[in-house]
Amino acid sequence: MTGYPGGLDPTPDPPRPPRRRRIGLAVSKAAWRRRTRAIGARINAMSYLPKWLILASVIGVIAGVGAVVFYEALRVSTHLFLGVLAGYHVPTPAGEGNAAGSAHYARPWAIPLVVVLGALGSGFLVYTLAPEAEGHGTDAAIDAVHHNPRGIRLRAVVVKIVASALTIGSGGSGGREGPTAQISAGFGSLLARVLDLSPEDGRIAVSVGIGSGIGAIFSAPLGGAVLAADIIYRDDFEYEALLPGMFASIVAFAVFGAVFGYQPLFAIPGGYHFHQPIQLVWFAVIGVLAGGLGLLYSNSFYGIVGLSKRLPFSKKLRPAVGGLLVGLMALGLPEVLGTGYGWVQKGLGNEMLHTPVLIILALPLARILATGLSIGTGGSGGVFGPGMVIGAFTGLAVWRVLEPFAPGVGHDPAPFVIVGMMAVFGGISRAPVAVMLMVAQMTGSIALLGPAMIAVAVAWFIVGRSDESIYRSQLHTRADEPPIEP
Repeated sequence: MTGYPGGLDPTPDPPRPPRRRRIGLAVSKAAWRRRTRAIGARINAMSYLPKWLILASVIGVIAGVGAVVFYEALRVSTHLFLGVLAGYHVPTPAGEGNAAGSAHYARPWAIPLVVVLGALGSGFLVYTLAPEAEGHGTDAAIDAVHHNPRGIRLRAVVVKIVASALTIGSGGSGGREGPTAQISAGFGSLLARVLDLSPEDGRIAVSVGIGSGIGAIFSAPLGGAVLAADIIYRDDFEYEALLPGMFASIVAFAVFGAVFGYQPLFAIPGGYHFHQPIQLVWFAVIGVLAGGLGLLYSNSFYGIVGLSKRLPFSKKLRPAVGGLLVGLMALGLPEVLGTGYGWVQKGLGNEMLHTPVLIILALPLARILATGLSIGTGGSGGVFGPGMVIGAFTGLAVWRVLEPFAPGVGHDPAPFVIVGMMAVFGGISRAPVAVMLMVAQMTGSIALLGPAMIAVAVAWFIVGRSDESIYRSQLHTRADEPPIEP
């Protein structure tokens, strides 16, 4: 008996769904499972070409939609944090309006605060809901290819989108390819689970997701297709992912371009025609510097990751420390804020001619440090984009030093900037062919592929001798693939 009249407790039990509704939900789930199993069985029974034509096309649609969603989220976040709160507008590349950006800071004191605010929001979101969404998403996707292609959680994908928009939109140095790659790789992982794909097909699905997502966000479908096969190993190539990667990348590019246009990300004034063989010597110099800076980029990034793990306070607060330091750096070097693509455009168009040489020489190192502080402390964003910006500044620095006296350099910095982009990240990513094709499409500079090969080869050789990579989850060859239980 209780103390209530008649021995009745007036607190009702929590309402339960009506029995018919519960039965209906169970029947619906069972019917869904039967339907997906039937579809999966039909797809798995198909031969290679029709199977991957279907799967890759579906992955491509999601990759394109994901690229659109993240691009728009990042645009809104950048406008809110840097534009509204800080009163600063970043420059943009030709493919995104070619805005000149603010000539100076309207509220310099607000810059560090805004970067900290975005980093703080990203840290709390990631470490509360999906800790695997920290750092650069491409490496996590590569790890899933090798060890658990069915294991990418959809929650991590959603968290990655929002956290990366907060980190980069508030001024953190990061690339937008990481979140986009994780969106489409996560969908490839979902297909592997739902359709019960074989371990081999699951690996290909996630690889294709990585390549098509990056190809879409950079409007470089051929580069994305080759990247799907090139990026998951340091010294090998996943040939079976190449054809599906082509299907997925062109579909993703078509979807993304239908919303934002099909123009290259960067524009080069005039064209490039190779007519100075002496330039190969200067491109080789870029290759030597690119190899060294690539190694510095990787080692400093993971060094900051290690230091961050030893900080004596919550993981949720660590990105804010990196954000504060990046914001303080940006007071003297606004080139370290955000993606940096607008500054690459300025370098291509000879608009940084009056920037002091010492500043130009410092920019590659500053961008390396800013990326490590933004992403290595637990922030969210890609390392592909910053790697190309570091390379662009490296090429620009070489041109500025050589232009007054060296023969065959010329008065146009664009070839040096583009070769630097290819060489730095082509070497340290251990995916030289894919990066060369991607940068060539991003800049509309196919004619530079031949001369640039010497720089990329030198950088790749230097990095390869140290067995280093910015993507630590890469295996060396296909022979190193671990077995995956179906």
